[in-house]
Amino acid sequence: MATDTSKLEGFRQRKDVFFKEHAQSPLSDAQKDVFTNLNYFPENPDLKLALEIDSSGEGIGEVITIGTVNGDAKQYTRAGRVHFTVDGQDATLTVFREQTRGHFFVPFRDATAGQETYAVGRYLEPKLLPDGRLSFDLNLAYNPYCAYNTGWSCPIPPFENVLKVPVRAGETVPNLPEDERPAH
Repeated sequence: MATDTSKLEGFRQRKDVFFKEHAQSPLSDAQKDVFTNLNYFPENPDLKLALEIDSSGEGIGEVITIGTVNGDAKQYTRAGRVHFTVDGQDATLTVFREQTRGHFFVPFRDATAGQETYAVGRYLEPKLLPDGRLSFDLNLAYNPYCAYNTGWSCPIPPFENVLKVPVRAGETVPNLPEDERPAH
């Protein structure tokens, strides 16, 4: 029987292959030539969570506009908030619902941004569990495509999703030469 760790390792290996070989990879051909793998924090089982969506707060159900790195804007519905702890510190993130596909989306920036992780922030796409909670595995937090190349319209995490606590789970700074990465 496969362990959760091997599932995560397998997921990461498949993602590396996608980035290196797939036509829809965010990497340029020059980046693919030097790419070996994405960088990650070690798996943190304490950040693999199943969380209730708190839909009682202010602004839940509102459609909001979130700016992107290239100056565009995208609309999302504020679905609710999740509350959890990271290394003993309380954290709250707003969960959004995408307008087009209806999937849950959590753009966030934490205390690692700009040093250990991409400066603009990272994303998480939690899944709804049969019991109504969200599978909220921060080990799956990933860099938006704009971390690798210009030309992508990546939402900037709104102020309500900027955490003071460091979230050392998921992807870290892209593993590419400095001159290949966009400046944000």
